[in-house]
Amino acid sequence: MARFTSGTRAEAVVLAPRQAIWDVLTDPALVAELTPLLRRIDAEGEHWTWHMTGLDVLGVQVSPTFTERMSYRELERIDFTHEPPAGVTERAGVEGWYVLTEVPESEGGGTHLATSLDITLELPLPKLSSPAVTAAMRGVMGQMGERFSRNLLAHLGVGQR
Repeated sequence: MARFTSGTRAEAVVLAPRQAIWDVLTDPALVAELTPLLRRIDAEGEHWTWHMTGLDVLGVQVSPTFTERMSYRELERIDFTHEPPAGVTERAGVEGWYVLTEVPESEGGGTHLATSLDITLELPLPKLSSPAVTAAMRGVMGQMGERFSRNLLAHLGVGQR
């Protein structure tokens, strides 16, 4: 097994109050509903276990399940760190954060939302295939991010700039 990591960063001004966005990002059932390729999230306290659908990474089929410890700074920041339960080996994990900043009405209002995600997968592929694997991972993450963003805006009934 080789480990492959790919990351993505994004930011936008969402034309919704910070509280509305916070309420979505802290609701595991709603996050699962809005996130493509995600079957469900099981939440137990500060730990969320994400169950992805089947993904094809260079001909290798994977259905990752990974547990994240969620940390919150009310209405400002959400951090997530891969933290599987004791004795459990997970072949996928995510490290990242969301930062929400209120945009003053004098600047058009809304919420500046910034995200950072680094995803690691262990796959039965040679490490030499890293450029192709990470490119495939970036493509999937890009599609997921774009669709999540579209779904979030539709759910909130707002646009972005």
